[in-house]
Amino acid sequence: MSSDAVGLERVSRIIGYKITKGNFSNTTPNLPQRIAILAEANSANQLSFTDGAPQEITSAQQAGQLYGYGSPIHHIMRILRPNSGTGIGGIPTVVYPQEEASEGAAAKVLTLVPEGTATANGTHTLVIAGRTGLDGVFYDINIQVGDDAEAISSKIVTAVSAVLGCPLTATLGGGEDADEVILTSKWKGLTANDISVSVNTNDKDLGITYGITSTAAGSGTPGIEAALSSFGNEWNTIVINSYGTVSSIIEALEDFNGVPDPENPTGRYSGIIMKPFIALTGFTGEDPSLVTDVADRKDQVTIAICPAPLSKGLAMEAAANMAVLFGRQTQDTPHLDVAARSYPDMPTPAGIGSMARYEERDVLVKKGCSTVDLVNGRYAVQDFVTTYHPEGENPPQFRYCRNLMLDFNIRFSYFLKEQTYVVDHAIAANDDIVSASKVVKPKQWKQVLDQMADDLARRSLIVDAGFMKDSIEVNISSTNPDRLETFFKYKRSGFARISSTTVEAGFNFGNV
Repeated sequence: MSSDAVGLERVSRIIGYKITKGNFSNTTPNLPQRIAILAEANSANQLSFTDGAPQEITSAQQAGQLYGYGSPIHHIMRILRPNSGTGIGGIPTVVYPQEEASEGAAAKVLTLVPEGTATANGTHTLVIAGRTGLDGVFYDINIQVGDDAEAISSKIVTAVSAVLGCPLTATLGGGEDADEVILTSKWKGLTANDISVSVNTNDKDLGITYGITSTAAGSGTPGIEAALSSFGNEWNTIVINSYGTVSSIIEALEDFNGVPDPENPTGRYSGIIMKPFIALTGFTGEDPSLVTDVADRKDQVTIAICPAPLSKGLAMEAAANMAVLFGRQTQDTPHLDVAARSYPDMPTPAGIGSMARYEERDVLVKKGCSTVDLVNGRYAVQDFVTTYHPEGENPPQFRYCRNLMLDFNIRFSYFLKEQTYVVDHAIAANDDIVSASKVVKPKQWKQVLDQMADDLARRSLIVDAGFMKDSIEVNISSTNPDRLETFFKYKRSGFARISSTTVEAGFNFGNV
């Protein structure tokens, strides 16, 4: 079998590589990870950037200065690059910012009204997007006996304004409404609608009650076409989709990334590009299968749901949490998985609903959904998968994100070898005696790939290096003397997701 990653009709200089499906019974560096962030800036920062223009960001502070503190970009970056801790470490984080939607963009607006007069001293705490504060600064309202509604409202404004990364601004109502607090999202968009607000009285109401009403809903989703076109030749291996499960965004990502079809790979999987990504997509509802288990998504390999069931946090924060885990795992030890690792910074409820049951998680994975469990008060990853679950394919070749990263790493190892030993070399016959430099013979190239097979097996990216070696075919095209064709198969290494043990027990009877 020869390679068809590049069509036979092609004559212009190019290299090609594509993945096909195989079922063979049921030291090269790792692929450098690169994280692309698709997200909005604050309304006040709309003139500070060009729509979709990439900007590498190295800190949450830089993100806040460029795109606004409390913006979706800032929220994602404070998880990827926290003030304390390593987060994603040295992995590049590149922001592709979106302008507000040209039509229908609106901020979320809430009205908070305290009622009563304080009967004692104490502290109440705002809970905004599931958090009582950010980066060591808290939404505490320090109440003194005798404070009336207007005084407390003023203190609420002060508390909100003190937290630089808060997603909301707070202002006092005017005139007769001076005892009201108007809370407005810092950006206009549908994602702002996910911001929740409540008040924790810390079990002491102090004679004060609070009323919270939503007076305007966040709306509008920008396009991401400009950002995707800016990817160019860069290999963004992980994309953080801040827009959640909005269909227009998911479809744009899937269309752009394409599929690794054995006959007609498309998008970033096409033979002459082969720089695909996995799009991490947060979800805070209880049942993500409503998004994944649809007919036109079962063959797609782009979207990986990052669940945080019943969290009051933002869905984009769940995606950022998974990016920290998955990005570091695949950068350092791609043969392993993120299973059992906990989200580092995600508001977590007391219970996660149906996903806490193993039977439900098993059903969800079969529907193309990632799963988590609640362990020691934190979301712990159980399964991290794409939406890929076509009918009749068992096991699904591209289900697990870890397996896709194995494929990406093998492609990268091959690429490095190809650049060193093949690209822009003269092609000699196997039996020629050659003293010139930069010459490749088919048998020499096969020897290089034999060594690569051993290396991949040592790194536990594949198993059975001999199988790969036996499958390698290298030929000079019979129709184009400038075309070197290579084909090989490999078996991905497995991962111990299920441990099944049966024991037999009996009694010790005495002698008769």
